Parts: sequence; structure tokens; C-alpha cells
Amino acid sequence: NRNNYRPRFFNKRSTIIYVEDTLLALQELARYIRLKSNVKVTAITGSNGKTTTKEMLHAILSTKYKVLKNEGNLNNHIGVPMTLIKLAEDPYEHAVVECGMNASGEIRRLREIAEPDSGMITNIGPAHIGRLYTMEAIRDAKLELIEDIDTAILNYDDTFLMEGAKTYNNKVLTFGLKDGAHMLAKDIELSEDGSEFTIVKHRDWQVRVRLNTPGLFNVYNALAAALLGSIFGIEKEDIASALENYNGFNMRFEIIRKRGITLINDSYNANPASMRASIQTLSLFNKKGRKIAILGDMFELGESSIDAHISVIKELPKAGVELFIAVGEMMKEASEHVADHLNIERFSNSSQAGREAVRLLKDGDVVLVKGSRGMEMEKAIEEILYAL
Repeated sequence: NRNNYRPRFFNKRSTIIYVEDTLLALQELARYIRLKSNVKVTAITGSNGKTTTKEMLHAILSTKYKVLKNEGNLNNHIGVPMTLIKLAEDPYEHAVVECGMNASGEIRRLREIAEPDSGMITNIGPAHIGRLYTMEAIRDAKLELIEDIDTAILNYDDTFLMEGAKTYNNKVLTFGLKDGAHMLAKDIELSEDGSEFTIVKHRDWQVRVRLNTPGLFNVYNALAAALLGSIFGIEKEDIASALENYNGFNMRFEIIRKRGITLINDSYNANPASMRASIQTLSLFNKKGRKIAILGDMFELGESSIDAHISVIKELPKAGVELFIAVGEMMKEASEHVADHLNIERFSNSSQAGREAVRLLKDGDVVLVKGSRGMEMEKAIEEILYAL
């Protein structure tokens, strides 16, 4: 009985609003606060690169504006409204909101709450295919972000994404490495320490940028952030400076060096596309020691799960990996089907893998650690660091 309900903290100065659905109330309150504000809101989704792109864009916009962002990866039906409620606390000018999903309809609901002025889709990959069953369903779920908004920012090189967005009738701006993109990267030089490339804004300007975060995938993330920054009037020199001062995010290809060992902590999450991108980036490391991959299971891949794991493992020899440590039931099973000349160790969980990996490490080794969130692959990193 709500008339008899009194929370423990109740006193005469308290105001209590009774609601039938607390989650819906939170979401509607956030939407109300957002609509009352004059803040420009950018929403970001995609199969890979959401968090890094959000962080880069926040850094760029912060050179000129007061900017709100999701902290960490609070990107769901609770995290997004909790972020937007903060618009009532300070005079923000921009908000950068990362939007995640597990099922169709979830991005649409986040868009309804955030009412973004612009929406970015970084790419489309097989994440959540075990829930949504087809790549087309994943694409449709991501495209919910740009329904009824003014400007869509899309990955020009992702032909599958661009094909799905053909029916979008509002303004489309693109980023990529191929001619035709509005924001283009040219003369790319990749190394284990980062990358250097020239950002070219279509017929307007160009600027040379040095990133401290390695990987071609981070070039794409930087391009996407630079394009949004330019839309909101950030000068090219400030865009370059913000990107050059960006030093990465925990557990996203985070490089840790200790006692002659280089650890790459990419343990936050994984799907087949992000696994391949990380393995390809591992190939850039030219240390005197070996390349080692400690890879955990990838979840939500449905009937294609084992095949997807096998395809990832087959990328390892191409990157020069000499030792593969398989963690989890799917990785262990998939590794039994691979005939490539790989030295393979198999473990059930990440803590065990980390403890046993220590005895196998040699001076100069480079170790990539990656897997789905539920595998808690960061525990392997913790065990290695503790023992070194």
C-alpha cells in the first residue's frame, strides 16, 4: 500500500514521488531534463569502437565546450538516463552518449530518451548474433539510432552498413579510408607505439596527426571523432592536439610493460571482428621475444560459435604468434580443430591461464589478452603482473 510506504530515510523535509515503474520513471525524467536543456547531444553506437570514439570525441569537443559523457561504459537503459540526468546539475553545452544493445528495440528506446541531434554508427559486426541470428538483424538494430534525427555519421568503408542506410533521408556524413568519405585518412603509418596519418576533410582542410594508441581500428575511431568535432566548429589544430593527447582507455588495447614483458590488456570484451583487429595489431610489435595470445571465449555467437572461434585462431600464425593459450570451453574445443603449427596450451578459466602463463614467459615476449566480458580475462593480466 503506497499510503503506508515510508522509506528509512524519510523525514519531514523529504519529498517522495510514488511511481508504478521506477525504471520508466528514471528514463522519462532523463528525457524531460534533456528536452529542457539546450545541449547538443551526439549518440554513438556500433559493434566495435564505441567507447574509444566517445572518449576521443569528448576530448576534442572539450577544447571548446563543457561536455558531458557516459562514464566508463554506462551505455544501457539505466546508464544512459543516469548520464542525461546530470544535465540538470551543470551548464553543459554538449553531451556525448554511448549506446549499447543486446536486442532489437533497445537502441530505439535509448534514442527516444536521449533525443540526439546527431547519431554515429562506427561499424556493423557479428556481436550479439547469437541473440539476433542474422547480420541483417544486427544492422537493423543499430540503424534504430538514426531514425528521425538530423544528421547521421557513418563508416563509409563498411559497405554492409552503408547499404542498410540507403533509405535514410536526412543528412549523412561519412568517415573512412576510401575516396568518397567526407573525413578521410591518408598516408597511414602504423607501429606498435601508435600511428601517424593525415586527416583530410573533404575539400576544406587537412592536418597530420600522431596517435599514441596503436591499431588501424583506432585510426577509424579518430576519424569518426574528428568528423563530429569539425561539425561543431573545432579547429583542425585543436582536433589534432586532442587526439595526440589521448592515451587510451583501460582494458582497450592497454599496453603494460614490466620486467621485459609487454602485456596488451584488451580484456574488456570481444567478438570475431574485434579479435581479428587486435591480432592484426599484435603483428606490428617487433620485439626480440615471441608473440603470445591468451584468448578467451566469445559469447552470444549462437550456432556459428565454434566456427567463429576457429576462424579467429587461424589468424594467429599470420600475425606471427608462436604460443596460443586457449581459455574456456569454446576456445579449447576450437583449438582442437586447428592444424596450423601453433604451440597450444588450454585452460578452463583466466586466472588459471594467467598463473600457468607466467612459467612460459621469456624476456621480450609480447602477450595479447582478450575475451568476452564474462570470461574476466583481466584476471589473467592480474596473475601475470603479480608474479612478475
